[in-house]
Amino acid sequence: QVQLVESGGGLVQPGGSLRLSCAASGFTFSSYVIGWFRQAPGKEREGISCISSSGIGTYYADSVKGRFTISRDNAKNTVYLQINSLQPEDTAVYYCAKARLSNYFGLAGGAYDTWGQGTQVIVSS
Repeated sequence: QVQLVESGGGLVQPGGSLRLSCAASGFTFSSYVIGWFRQAPGKEREGISCISSSGIGTYYADSVKGRFTISRDNAKNTVYLQINSLQPEDTAVYYCAKARLSNYFGLAGGAYDTWGQGTQVIVSS
């Protein structure tokens, strides 16, 4: 059974940091791009970052570039998202997802076939 489980969310003050984790199982983890997405209340889902199967290639949406860092540990079947300088507008449910095809690299939501349940990030003083 293909499964992704996010963790690491929480309540943080503006300017704070969090590290989100996405633990994968049920597929050859090292063969697939993993993406991070978020959905804020009342807004559409937004693709924010993805990482290539090897971990060498990364991509960030402009809204998070310079503050978010994606990484992966293929030995642990886990992808991480380090989030720094959090702002209230970063409040959202954060999801990780597995690309449908092993040669896909991007943030089109339709190109991902397995999603985690999400982890809530709330940025508030």
